[in-house]
Amino acid sequence: MRPFLLVVALIAAFPGAGRAQDVLPGPTPASDVSPMAPMGLETALAGLPRLVESTMVRSGVPGMAVAVVREGEVVFRQGFGRRDIRLPDPVTPETVFQIASVSKSISATVAAITISDGALHWDDPVSDYLPDLQLSDSYVGAHATVGDFFAHRTGLPFAAGDDLEDIGHDRDQILDRLGQLPLDPFRVTYHYANMGLTTGAEAVAAAAGRDWADLAQEKLFGPLGMTATSYRHADAMAAGNRAVLHAYEHGMFQPLYDRDADAQAPAGGVSSTVDDLAKWMILLLADGQWQGMPLIDPAVLHPAMRMQIVNSPGRGANDRSGAYGYGFNVETTAGGRPIRNHSGGFIKGAGTHFKLLTDAGIGIVVLSNGAPVGAVESIAAEFMDVVQFGRSTRDWLTGYESLMAPMFDPVGDLVGQAAPQDPAPAGPASRYLGSYDNAYFGPAEVVEGPEGLALLLGPRPLRLALQPWDGDRFAVAPLGENQPLGSLSSVTFTIEGDLATALHVQYLDANGLAHWRR
Repeated sequence: MRPFLLVVALIAAFPGAGRAQDVLPGPTPASDVSPMAPMGLETALAGLPRLVESTMVRSGVPGMAVAVVREGEVVFRQGFGRRDIRLPDPVTPETVFQIASVSKSISATVAAITISDGALHWDDPVSDYLPDLQLSDSYVGAHATVGDFFAHRTGLPFAAGDDLEDIGHDRDQILDRLGQLPLDPFRVTYHYANMGLTTGAEAVAAAAGRDWADLAQEKLFGPLGMTATSYRHADAMAAGNRAVLHAYEHGMFQPLYDRDADAQAPAGGVSSTVDDLAKWMILLLADGQWQGMPLIDPAVLHPAMRMQIVNSPGRGANDRSGAYGYGFNVETTAGGRPIRNHSGGFIKGAGTHFKLLTDAGIGIVVLSNGAPVGAVESIAAEFMDVVQFGRSTRDWLTGYESLMAPMFDPVGDLVGQAAPQDPAPAGPASRYLGSYDNAYFGPAEVVEGPEGLALLLGPRPLRLALQPWDGDRFAVAPLGENQPLGSLSSVTFTIEGDLATALHVQYLDANGLAHWRR
């Protein structure tokens, strides 16, 4: 999945990961925030159904579910629209959605409970629990902590390992290959990486001696009664009341694809309902207490929900900056109040978001079965505006739509290029046929079928038709979670004598590793 802020953040000093018992000095006093609007929550709740319905009309998103909590109580829960545009079945508060990267905040909560139980610390080196894990810098590999991986500050590149998931590798295969990726500066570079956070979660699971999905059930889902929540794709598919993914292609939402995120499940593989997520928000807003019993040590939860690294620095002196904790976005509202949130999105058809106005004890979660066009974020933002200020401060949907639009841009060096008018002919098929090796991506094979040459990648394998472009250069049109409709990339063969000895796949070459040799 693509993150929503494609930003590199370099900061001059790093506050450190901190053990659970550490306390940061000098908290900002709560007394300096702007006063809440009288009856703000009541006004926001009264207008919420109309806000959701109008946003769905404007955006075209086919189905949504929303829940709101305040000080330990669910004060709103409702479904809107349809689970599948082909069928009349309505969305309800019990409808199961794939929640994409909101999973990261769920995973941070599972980790916090496990840490509270004494299995490990946020600042334990991951190498203590995953001794076979290697990174390209041996110092980082030995010293990067659980918190570093949850905060995306290890120096792993943006979207590290997503390219391997795209061609069908599983979690273990991907983690085994992260050591081949180049690293940027440790603990001063923010690069959003699903497989990085997944690495941190795997260390937590190893410390507890559990499979990650089983650990989450034991530590969080079971105790809170989150009976419809799972990290396993098969469980989502088995739900009778399930929202179908709707991709946004050709200007409309369509139920075209499945999205199996098991490989990156701690980062993006949770399925859940707004009823279940309301319980989770209540736990967080109660500082880790559930029904009067402590489940998370506040000294463990607080580091996850406070700034660990700047992830969206303001472009100018008058701009506010954003930050990231351990699986949570850490921000401040225009009224000076702390707010915690995260978005999730699959371009194959899911958009999700939650916000916690922590000092007011108010949380909202919005789940949708439409690709991430900004609808869920705009609903949560306008709702929290009304809660705080009594009115919306801007047209949030228009702003978020423009922010999300680049996620749908096709990728590849041939996008927008006209095919050569007088191309050199491709060589005979025998020049290209055969197997090629790559230590990072694994083997590739060029085969010939009734429709011509094709490139096979990954263990499943992924089949890409090779369309002649110019001589020994071909075009492929990948279509995946990170390759929207219209993507077009070159595949170029190196020829020695009359035989191809190597090939290069441009759309996979973000880190300079997409070269295969015969």
